[in-house]
Amino acid sequence: MLSLAGALAAGATLPARAQDLPARSLRILVGTAPGGSPDIISRLLADKMTDRIGQSIYIENNTSGGGTVALTTVSRATPDGTSLAMMTAGYASGVAVGKFTHTQNSFSYLTMVCGYPMVYSVAPNSPIKSFADLLARAKAEPGKITYTITSLGSVYHLLGKWVDMQAGTNMVPIPYRGAAPGVTDVLSGRVDVMLETATSGFPRIHNKQLRVLAITAPKRYELMPDAPLVAETLPGVAYMSWLGLVTAPQTPRPIVDRLNAEIIRALDLPDVKQRLADGGNVATPTTPEEMSRRIEDEIARWKQIVVANNIKVE
Repeated sequence: MLSLAGALAAGATLPARAQDLPARSLRILVGTAPGGSPDIISRLLADKMTDRIGQSIYIENNTSGGGTVALTTVSRATPDGTSLAMMTAGYASGVAVGKFTHTQNSFSYLTMVCGYPMVYSVAPNSPIKSFADLLARAKAEPGKITYTITSLGSVYHLLGKWVDMQAGTNMVPIPYRGAAPGVTDVLSGRVDVMLETATSGFPRIHNKQLRVLAITAPKRYELMPDAPLVAETLPGVAYMSWLGLVTAPQTPRPIVDRLNAEIIRALDLPDVKQRLADGGNVATPTTPEEMSRRIEDEIARWKQIVVANNIKVE
C-alpha cells in the first residue's frame, strides 16, 4: 500500500511536468519594426534562452494596428507557452485611451524585462536653462511652450499632461512620426522641447546634439547620474517606461514559472546587462504578480489623466 501510495503521489506530479514547454519552436511577437529596442532586446533574449531550453525561438515583427495585432495574436494563442509578446509601456496608455481592450485575464504575465526613464531635452543653444526654467516660462506664457510626442494618447502625451497638472502649466504637444523630424524641429527652434525615451535620447545627449533638462526616473539614474530629475522640481512625478514579456491567458503556472526563470537568468548575464546599458536600459526582472500590479496601477493613473484632460483618440 505504501508503494502504491508513493506511486500515486509521484503520478500526481506528472501533469505539472507534462505542462512544461512543448517540444517545438517558440516565437516572440514584437509590435514594432526591426531595429528598435523591443526588437533588439527580444532577439538578445531569444539567443540566450535557446541554449537553456533546447528549443529555437524566433522573432515575429507585426506592426499592424500600431502593435495591437501582435498582442491580440498572443492573447488568443494556445496557452502552452510557445507564443510570447514583447509588451511595451504603450500598452497601459493604450488601454487608458481605449486603444486596447483589457482585463486582468487578457494575458499571462511573465516578467518585466527592462526599464528606462523619459527625457526632457532642448537644443544646446536653447534659452531654457533647466527644467525649473521650462516650467517658469510655461507658466508665464500659457499655451506657448511646445514639446514633441509620438502621437496623441501616447505615454509621451499623457506624461506631458501629468506634468502640466502638477505644475499648473499648459504646454502644447506636437505629434511626430519618429524622432528624427522632431529633433530637426527642436534644433531649428520650431519646437521648444524634445520629450523622448532614454533609449532614444541618451545618445543625442552624449553626443551633445541635445542638452538634458531632466529625466523622469524616481532617483538619479545609474546610466546618467548627473541628469536632474523631474521629481526634484515636481515631487511625485516619476515614471520609468518599460518592456515586458507576456504569453497567452490561462497558460499553466509551471510553464509561466519556467519562462519567468529563463528570462531572468538571461537578464542576469553580464553581456546582456551591458547590451541593455548600451541602449539606455536597466534590467528590471519581476514576478508575474509584480508585473500585473504595475500594469494595473499604470492603467489607473493614465485613465485619471485622460479623464481630467478630456483626451479623446480616434
